Amino acid sequence: MEPKSTPTVEHAAAKNCYEILDDGTAIGKTEYVPAGGVGQNERIFHHTEVDEAYAGQGLASILVRHALDDTIAAGLTIVPVCPYIKTWLKNHEEYQQHASPVRREHLQAVRQLAGT
Repeated sequence: MEPKSTPTVEHAAAKNCYEILDDGTAIGKTEYVPAGGVGQNERIFHHTEVDEAYAGQGLASILVRHALDDTIAAGLTIVPVCPYIKTWLKNHEEYQQHASPVRREHLQAVRQLAGT
């Protein structure tokens, strides 16, 4: 499905995610554990998804680029637990200096958030 309008990305801080919107409707998101839990200056990205109807249009990349740019601008380090973001970073070398390796405590923070 083609977007009805030019997709926009918004930081939904209350939900700990960034959302990509088509005509005001969320069609994807990338979720994170906020800074302050494990590391004061880290944002742990753990899940990214785009509605299947919009797959294959590069929307996840637009979403992730915006989320990571915003994270860097906030002075935070990116922790890529999410497989999509981990792969995206490998393909965008200019962002790698802003990323930190995933540690056990990062995974524990994600599990705590999920309640497992």
